[in-house]
Amino acid sequence: MLAVIETGGKQYLVRAGQALKVEKLPADVGGKIIFDKVLLTAEDDGSDVKIGKPYLDGSTIEAVVEEQGRYKKILVVKYKRKVRYKRSRGHRQAFTKVKLAKV
Repeated sequence: MLAVIETGGKQYLVRAGQALKVEKLPADVGGKIIFDKVLLTAEDDGSDVKIGKPYLDGSTIEAVVEEQGRYKKILVVKYKRKVRYKRSRGHRQAFTKVKLAKV
């Protein structure tokens, strides 16, 4: 069984047992999360496809939080030659790693 879910303003194609890093969610490690914004469900062979308008009513995906963390630092550099202008900033995006229990 596979599904397309929406969380954090992004869409993900997911299967049962899959580990997934999504935008940070307010949950503790070991806690459960229920994704209720399910856009599509289907069998692995492509049969029994159900498409929502925009979401499927009554469809939910359960997941267990495995980790709360942050990605590696991304450096953003602004530079203009000949005028001694250089600015450097760093950013680390927070994530939540979840393992999908039931699709």
